[in-house]
Amino acid sequence: MEDIKSSNALIWSDRWRLGALSKAELMNIGFASVIIGMLFVLFHLFGNTVDSVNSSSAFQWMISRWQDKISFGADYSHGYLIPFVSLAVIWYKREDFFAAKKQVCYWGLAVVIGALMMHWMGAKMQQTRISLIALIGLLWGIPFYFYGWQVAKLLIFPCAYLIFCVPLNFLDALAGPLQRVATNMGYTMLTDMGIECERIGTQLLSPYFKLNVEAACSGLRSLLAMTALTAVYAYFTQKTFVKKWLLFLMSIPIAVAGNIGRIISIALVSITTGQEFGAGLHHDWSGYVLFTVAISLMVGFGKLLDLNYRELFGKWKEAYLSRS
Repeated sequence: MEDIKSSNALIWSDRWRLGALSKAELMNIGFASVIIGMLFVLFHLFGNTVDSVNSSSAFQWMISRWQDKISFGADYSHGYLIPFVSLAVIWYKREDFFAAKKQVCYWGLAVVIGALMMHWMGAKMQQTRISLIALIGLLWGIPFYFYGWQVAKLLIFPCAYLIFCVPLNFLDALAGPLQRVATNMGYTMLTDMGIECERIGTQLLSPYFKLNVEAACSGLRSLLAMTALTAVYAYFTQKTFVKKWLLFLMSIPIAVAGNIGRIISIALVSITTGQEFGAGLHHDWSGYVLFTVAISLMVGFGKLLDLNYRELFGKWKEAYLSRS
C-alpha cells in the first residue's frame, strides 16, 4: 500500500493544489488560459476560408482531410495520434522544462508576429494549410517569448512534429513516382527469384497472378506514417543531431522497401494459394507485412547507428594481432 502511495505522490503532489500556488503562479495559469482560448477562437472561428468545407474552423477542415477516403487526405489518417505524441514528449521532458532558465526573449515576439502574418496570408490565399503551419509557429513562439530560448529549444521537436497533422497536397505528386519504383523493383525481384513475370506500366502480369500497383498502393500512406514513426524513434534512441537526421531520412527508403515487400508477398501468396486469396484477403491485410518489414529495418538501422565502431575496430584489431 505504501508503494502505491509513494508512486501516486510522484504523479500528483500537494504543490499543485490551487491553494498551494502563489498569486504570481495563479496569474500565469490564468494568462496562459486566456492565450489558449484566444488561439482556439482565432483558428476555430476565423481559421478557414475554403468553400469546400462548410465551416470557418481550421480544425474542422483538417479533420475532414484526415477522413477523406478519395484524395490525398486519406494518407493522413494517422493525424489523430500526432498531438498526443507531442504532448507525451513534453510530459517525458517535464523535468527539463522545470529546470530550464526562464526569461523573456523578444525574438519569440518576432516569431509570434510572423506566425500571425502567415495566418492572415493563408486566409487571404484560401490556403488553410498555411494557417495551420502558422498555428504551429504560434505554439512555439509564444513560450519562446515568455520563457526564453532554453524552453523554446525543448519545444522544437514536439512543435515541429505537429507538421505531420497538416495534409500537404503537393505530396500527392509523389504517388506516381512511387508507383513506378514499386512496380520496377517488384518486377526485378520476382524475375530474379525465377518467377515468370511481365511488367506493363504499373501492372505485373504472370500466369499465376495479375497485380496492378494503383495509386492507393503506391506506398505514399506508409511513407507518411513511417516518417512520423521514425521521427519519434530517432528522437528518443539517437544521441547526436546527425544520427537523428540520418535515421529520419532513412525512413523514406525504408518505407519504399516495406511496400516492395508487400507486393512480393501478394505475388507469392497468389502463386501458392491462388489469385483470389492473394489479391483479396491477403491484399487487404498485407499492410501488416509492410510495417513489419519497415519497422524491422528502422530498428536495425538504428542499432547500426548506435554501434561504437571505433571500439569494435579496436577489439577486432586486438583479436587479430593476438592470433598472429
